[in-house]
Amino acid sequence: MSETPTAEPVLPPAPGAADYVALDFVNSAIALPGGQFIDLLGTPASTNQWLAERGLAPPDAGVQEMCATQLRSLREHVRALFAARAAGLPALPAALSAVNDALTRAPTAALLYWDEKTGPYRAARCPVNEVLDHALAALAADTADLLTGPDAERLTGCGSTPCNRYLLRHGRRHWCSTRCGDRARAARAYARRTR
Repeated sequence: MSETPTAEPVLPPAPGAADYVALDFVNSAIALPGGQFIDLLGTPASTNQWLAERGLAPPDAGVQEMCATQLRSLREHVRALFAARAAGLPALPAALSAVNDALTRAPTAALLYWDEKTGPYRAARCPVNEVLDHALAALAADTADLLTGPDAERLTGCGSTPCNRYLLRHGRRHWCSTRCGDRARAARAYARRTR
């Protein structure tokens, strides 16, 4: 497994990732041609960066390997749920259990606070030791929202081998990026020429 450089993303976000962080989460493990694999959650530092860029943790959260491992585990369970949904198959009980467990890790209701100068406001309580629980719960909630919402019918895997990313299909598009679409079209053209 290799680590991606922090400068430029390997692929643009898949269609729907701007609306559902769960899609971006599942797509943080990327299979590329030539047997290459990139894991954006591969180290504690890259996991911390990924979470911070999505507003799920402060930049200085200090994610440890145990936390990164828990996130990678949840990612695989979410991936299994997405695969089952896209294929019209029953969900694996372990995947459902993992998402439900993550959903219960953090309170969902914002608490009421009172600032002496500005008055009352609401905010989710998230002490530093609960950053992971908050991130897991937020990712699980977004997963549940996607799988039970109107966009669930559009959830599909990228149609270009070996890509393992998911997207929300728009029209006939079945690819997560232009690069994958070009690769699939080139493979079909090559297959026609060699027949």
